[in-house]
Amino acid sequence: MGRPLYSVVMQPLTALLRSPAFGGHDTGGHPENPGRLAAVDAELARAGLLDGRPAVPFGPAVPAALERVHDPRYVEALHRLTDAGGGWLDADTMVGPDSVAVASLAAGAAIAAVDAALDGRAPRAFALVRPPGHHATPGRGMGFCLFNHVAIAAAHALARGLERVLIVDWDVHHGNGTQDAFYGTDRVLFCSVHQSPLYPGTGAAGERGRGAGAGFTLNVPLPAGRGDADYRRVFDERVLPVARAYRPELVLVSAGFDAHAADPLGGMRVTEAGFADLARRTFELASDHADGRLVALLEGGYDPQALARSVVAVLRVLDAVPPPRAETDPAPETKESRAGP
Repeated sequence: MGRPLYSVVMQPLTALLRSPAFGGHDTGGHPENPGRLAAVDAELARAGLLDGRPAVPFGPAVPAALERVHDPRYVEALHRLTDAGGGWLDADTMVGPDSVAVASLAAGAAIAAVDAALDGRAPRAFALVRPPGHHATPGRGMGFCLFNHVAIAAAHALARGLERVLIVDWDVHHGNGTQDAFYGTDRVLFCSVHQSPLYPGTGAAGERGRGAGAGFTLNVPLPAGRGDADYRRVFDERVLPVARAYRPELVLVSAGFDAHAADPLGGMRVTEAGFADLARRTFELASDHADGRLVALLEGGYDPQALARSVVAVLRVLDAVPPPRAETDPAPETKESRAGP
């Protein structure tokens, strides 16, 4: 037999959605501060990873896009608070004069990344935004979060006509706001692997959705001290089988890095290599079921250097082009491979 023929399609690098405006949410000495993104930018520059990427312009999310997830009364209350000079939503969550504008820009970046993926301009994107978002519920900001960017991104994808969106959340804290936003629908599968007990105290394994959404929330709470091998096992045995059965049309990642061993707010032992493993598994899932469409959104990560190294490790995975398939030996499609959840 002759040598197998390979079809190689060069894909663009992962789009990076960044802006100096994200430093405008000035939180002073708070753990969630502008220095987080400054460290990420410096590490990306040191690694030579900033050039040659698709340009994805973005601006603030319009009110209608925010209100697909958030109660309009909550959005208006945030604007009134900023107009009054700012304040605190709770003991953890600061709002300054520019915070709502910055959070709206982060939501706009999430929407633009989804549009770029769905339109084929940038199948993969990493939105390096702040403040984080996954704790913000439809009616309340909390846990450093004002608007829930990943939920807004998913709602935008549904508004564009998608039927099945997967959200994978590997932040050390449970994404309670994201869960709340989609708890009653089967159009979003929400999978969270998180430390428990830990803030915000939600995310028990028995929280699985309600009504049409019953079975479309998967929580995997883990005790403190778990590391790379534990996370790989959980993904391989719990998350990926459910996600594959769902056959998502788009994969969104709440990419928090506070499960890192060096993080001051978590108690896990994940390393940069561990996060790269999770990204690789999620990327392969997106390649198999979602035409490679994957959008990652930065969530937590409060040791700036560990955060920066972890972002670089994940970006290198997302930049890699999957190995070519031999045209002479295609993988057969089976009835079982198309099964739903």
